[in-house]
Amino acid sequence: MHLAYPAVLAALLFCVGLYGVLARRNAILVLMSVELMLNAVNLNLVAFDVWLRDALHAGQALTLFTIAIAAAEIGIGLAIVLMVYRNRGTADVDRLRDTAETGAADQPQPADEKAEATA
Repeated sequence: MHLAYPAVLAALLFCVGLYGVLARRNAILVLMSVELMLNAVNLNLVAFDVWLRDALHAGQALTLFTIAIAAAEIGIGLAIVLMVYRNRGTADVDRLRDTAETGAADQPQPADEKAEATA
């Protein structure tokens, strides 16, 4: 097997995932792009494991660990995104930069209410 074919495919997958992380605004699409990048890494691990003819199959074992960690990451990440969506009403990453809760004291008051509050 030629090493170039899976390496080029993995590079393309990684580039598509990187573009998705940098260009997308929806948090769920960002998580999907991260998964695409992890799958590109997994493809490289398995391809190099086969190419090097490793007797212990360390690349394939590391791929299994990566898949398990990616599944946990997606589960926790999706739970966080859903909770943020329930609280804020949006999953837009640009709108979620300020995660601090604003209370009643922190909200701006109109000018006439400020004058009554100070009088």
